[in-house]
Amino acid sequence: MNDWDRIAPQLAEATWDTLYMVGVSTLLTVLIGVPLGVLLTITAPGALSPSPLVHRVLGLVVNLGRSLPFIILLVLVAPVTRGIVGTTIGSTATIVPLTIGAVPFLARLVETSLREVGHGKVEATLAMGARRRDVVRTVLLPEALPSLVAGITVTVVALISYSAMAGAIGGGGLGDFAIRYGYQQFRTDITVATVVLLLVVVQALQWAGDRWARRLAHA
Repeated sequence: MNDWDRIAPQLAEATWDTLYMVGVSTLLTVLIGVPLGVLLTITAPGALSPSPLVHRVLGLVVNLGRSLPFIILLVLVAPVTRGIVGTTIGSTATIVPLTIGAVPFLARLVETSLREVGHGKVEATLAMGARRRDVVRTVLLPEALPSLVAGITVTVVALISYSAMAGAIGGGGLGDFAIRYGYQQFRTDITVATVVLLLVVVQALQWAGDRWARRLAHA
C-alpha cells in the first residue's frame, strides 16, 4: 500500500468536514445575515422605517465584525465557541466562528443589493396601500434576488477560505489536512493536491451560484 492509498480516506474525510462546516455555517449566515441586511436597509435615513440610532448601532457592529481578520476572530470567540459546543477543536466547533465572521460580510452585501432596487417600485407599492413589511417581502427581496444569490455565492467562497484558515488551529477540514499531512511532513504533493481540490470546490460552487443568479435575472 502506497502513501496515497493510506491518505486518500483521510483526504475524503477532510473534504466532507469542509463541506459540512461550510454548509451549516452558510445556512446560519443566511438566516442571520439576510434579516440583518434588511434592517440596515430599512432603518437608513430616508428608507422605509428610518431610525438613525438603530442604523448607526447595526452599522458599527457590522463594520467591527468585517474589520477583524478571521484568524484573530477565531481566538477572540473561543470562549463563546466552548460555551456553545463544549470545545474549540474540530469541524463542529469551527462553525461558530465561521458564522460570526460571515454574518457581517453577508449583511453588507444584502444591504447593497436591496439599495439597488428602484425607489419608484417601492413608492408605487406604498401608494397602493401596502404595509412596510409587505414592501420588503413583495418588492425588495424578490427584485434583489439575483443579486442576493450572487452575494451568498461570494459569502460561500469566503467561508471556504475561512475554513481553510481554521485548520491552522485544529479546525479540521482541508486546511487542517494540508497542514498536518502536507506542510508538517514536508509533502509538497499533498499540499498541492489539497489546494487543487479546494480550487475545484470553489470553482464548482461559484459556477453553480453564477448560473442560478443568471437564471433568476432572466426569469
